[in-house]
Amino acid sequence: MLNIGVLVSGRGSNLQALIDAIERKEIDVKIRVVISNKKEAYALERARRHNIPTYVVEVKNKGKNRCREEIDDEIDSILEKNEVALVVLAGYMRILSPNFVKKWYGRIINIHPSLLPSFPGVEAQKQAFDYGVKVTGCTVHFVDEGVDTGPIILQKVVEVKDEDTVESLTDRILNEEHKAICEAVSLIARGKLSIEGRKVRIKK
Repeated sequence: MLNIGVLVSGRGSNLQALIDAIERKEIDVKIRVVISNKKEAYALERARRHNIPTYVVEVKNKGKNRCREEIDDEIDSILEKNEVALVVLAGYMRILSPNFVKKWYGRIINIHPSLLPSFPGVEAQKQAFDYGVKVTGCTVHFVDEGVDTGPIILQKVVEVKDEDTVESLTDRILNEEHKAICEAVSLIARGKLSIEGRKVRIKK
């Protein structure tokens, strides 16, 4: 069984989707730990309700910002201690340090609310809406040292309707995120993926 660690910053609905899929026995993995940079993140409460260990890795120490490397070293130590084999970024709103990414490359994935490489970074749903695209969606990708630039595992398409608002579009994208993150984790757990340069191959 694949041990995973989930990094979160907010509500944790993608975390909940994973928890639900695991409990329905749709994915053969175990969430060993949930880590957040925000102690008020609701995702931590979701984890605790399912008896999943949680950690908060503070960005500040005695009122001063900690460097990225120090923060990520602490996260790495927690992941190692919990024997994590795959790291899932589920709404984790911090850029990881290069050394952390290099160590975990091929074993760390992210869910992003756009069809990458379009609209990377924050507020991707609003970026797409304001641009006037006819379709958008979400992307699960391996994490590299760039911002939302790693090899793409899979994507889900969402049509932009004339009557959409940013909020309604965001909600529909989120529904697809829940499916995509579970599908990607399942593929990895079953050994179905390989990275060849920029391309991710899915074995039959």
